[in-house]
Amino acid sequence: MVERLVPDELWELFQRVVPEAPSRPQGGGRCRHGDRQVLAAIVFVATSGCTWQQLPTASFGPSGATAHRRFTEWAKARVWAKLHRLVLDELGSRGELDWSRCAIDSVNMRALKKGDLTGPNPVDRGKYRSKIHLITERTGLPLSIGISGANTHDSQALIPMVKGIPPIRSRRGRRRRRPHKLHADKGYDYNHLRRRLSSRGIRHRIARKGIETSQRPGRHRWTIERTMAWLAGCRRLHRRYERKADHFLAFTSIACTLICYR
Repeated sequence: MVERLVPDELWELFQRVVPEAPSRPQGGGRCRHGDRQVLAAIVFVATSGCTWQQLPTASFGPSGATAHRRFTEWAKARVWAKLHRLVLDELGSRGELDWSRCAIDSVNMRALKKGDLTGPNPVDRGKYRSKIHLITERTGLPLSIGISGANTHDSQALIPMVKGIPPIRSRRGRRRRRPHKLHADKGYDYNHLRRRLSSRGIRHRIARKGIETSQRPGRHRWTIERTMAWLAGCRRLHRRYERKADHFLAFTSIACTLICYR
């Protein structure tokens, strides 16, 4: 089970970003569970959608409380974001990232316990939701991730998401963090956003309200819609159960890392 959820190649990458285990100067205490077993338990929770209490201890070793505690420690150390970037670096160094066309979009889901970065659903304001914002490259691999409340307009996230693209290795030359062209739907149809993208040297293809139908831009934006469907494979993202935004973002980073790795 552990080797299936955490293959050797992914484990080698994870070892490069995980912090060293804290030492006990006074000695004693219980033997610390291995990081690979804990990582497999966290991936199982993310993909199956089970609660920490439902984690099958017999299959992994660490209990749900131990896995949750380690998950929290690694989220504070930004391990999940670093792992996602490291997988992108490996893909970029092999020339498997296509920067010619990128797309941006968002999807929202119910926040059952409310918490940080949640907001009233624009359709039903009695229910709170969160949004996941994504920028993907041409084939649909996620490059930049962000979360916000459901009442945050998509246009407000465009520039922060573009700035959030990390410098990623290329097969030749220096690192790259700027797509050649960015596709977006009518929710981003604002002239000031077009000017900001142009000032950064990014060509834009944003659908215009009342002028264009959704079919023409959709010829290139279908890949990000498919990526949103891939995110649904991480069942922990079907609903937001985490009150802390950092924990919800961590599960989103895990899902995007698995998409890029696979």
